[in-house]
Amino acid sequence: MTAARGGPLAGVRVVELASLAPAPFGCMVLADLGADVVRVDRPGGPGAGRLAAPTGGPLQRSRRVTALDLKSPTGVADLLRLVERADVLVEAYRPGVAERLGFGPDVCRGHNPRLVYARMTGWGQDGPLAGRAGHDIDYIAVAGALEPLGRPGARPHAPLNLLGDFAGGGMVLAVGVLAALLERERSGVGQVVDAAMVDGSALLTSFLHGLLGTGLWAASRGRNLLDGGAPFYDTYATSDGGFMAVGALEPAFYAVLLTGLGLADDADLPDQYDPSGWDELRRRFTERFAERTRDEWTTVFADLDACVAPVLAPGEAHRHPHNAARGTFVEVDGEIQPAPAPRFDRTPAGPPAPAPDPGRDVAPVDDILASWD
Repeated sequence: MTAARGGPLAGVRVVELASLAPAPFGCMVLADLGADVVRVDRPGGPGAGRLAAPTGGPLQRSRRVTALDLKSPTGVADLLRLVERADVLVEAYRPGVAERLGFGPDVCRGHNPRLVYARMTGWGQDGPLAGRAGHDIDYIAVAGALEPLGRPGARPHAPLNLLGDFAGGGMVLAVGVLAALLERERSGVGQVVDAAMVDGSALLTSFLHGLLGTGLWAASRGRNLLDGGAPFYDTYATSDGGFMAVGALEPAFYAVLLTGLGLADDADLPDQYDPSGWDELRRRFTERFAERTRDEWTTVFADLDACVAPVLAPGEAHRHPHNAARGTFVEVDGEIQPAPAPRFDRTPAGPPAPAPDPGRDVAPVDDILASWD
C-alpha cells in the first residue's frame, strides 16, 4: 500500500495503536482525508475473542500496519522512534495504562514536542468513572442521550452504537486532532486531546437542551415533536413490510404530504400542530401508507417536495439513485462501503484502499521510518 493518496491531510503522519470501534473510526476519517495512518498491532494478531480489535473492514481501510510488543522495552523503543517523526499518536487505553507502559504524553512530548497526543476513552481521563469499563450504551445513558429515545411507555432504545462510539467518540476525536494540528501551526507545539465518549454524546444533545430550555420538549419520551410523537415526523409500514420516513415538519411540506396521501381535501383532519389530534392523524396516515408498497409510495413522492423518503437497509442504500449519482458509497476490494466525507474541490483524496492484511502486509518500523524521512 502506498502512503501518498492526496487529500487535505496529505503529509500528516498518524500512529494508531490498535483498538476497537471509536478510535479506528476517527483514524479512518483521518486516512480518508489523506493522512498516512500506521496502525500498530500486537505481534501475532489482535488476540482471541469476539470483541478483539478487528483488522479488516471499512474502519481499517487506507492504513499501513506494523506490529510491536508494547509490553516490552524494545517494542516501546520502536514506538517512540515512530513518535519522533509522527504528527499524531492515537491511543484508546484506560487512563494511566500508556504511562505505565512507558509511552504516556510526557514521555512522547520529550521525543517530539510537536506531537498531538489523542486519547480516546469512554469516561475521559479524569472523574469518578474514569477507570471504569463501559460501552456505547453506558456513555449515552449518563450523557442524557439515551433516555429520550424510544416509544411512549417503552424502554429507552439504543440506536446501535452510532451515538457514543462513532458520533460522540470517533468523529469528535477526529475534530479534536484537526483542531490541535491547526493550533500547532501557530504555537509550534502539540498537545493532549482528551476525547471522551460521554462528553461527545452530551455535546450531541445540544439542540435538545435548547428545546428543553424553551419548553418545546416538555412531554414524556415518544410524545414530542422529533421523537416520534408527531405523526408528521415518524415512520410508517407499507403493504410489503417496508417503511416510509415522513419528516413534513413545516406547514408547506405537510400540505404536500397530504396531497401525496390523497388526504388534502379531507375536511375532518385535525390541525397539524394540535397534539390532541395527533393520534387521529397517525391512524389515518398508518391506514393510507399500508395501502401500497414501499416502492409505490417512493414513486408517488418522487416529484413531491414533502420530506418523505423510503427507509433503506444498509445493504441497499448504495442503489438509491441519489446515492448512486453522488457516489455516496464506493466499492473497496469487492465490498460496498460508505465513501469518504466531506468532499474537497481542490485537494480531493484518492479512493479508499483496502484494509491491510496483518498476515501479509506488516511493515517493519525501519521501512515506515524510511518513508517518513
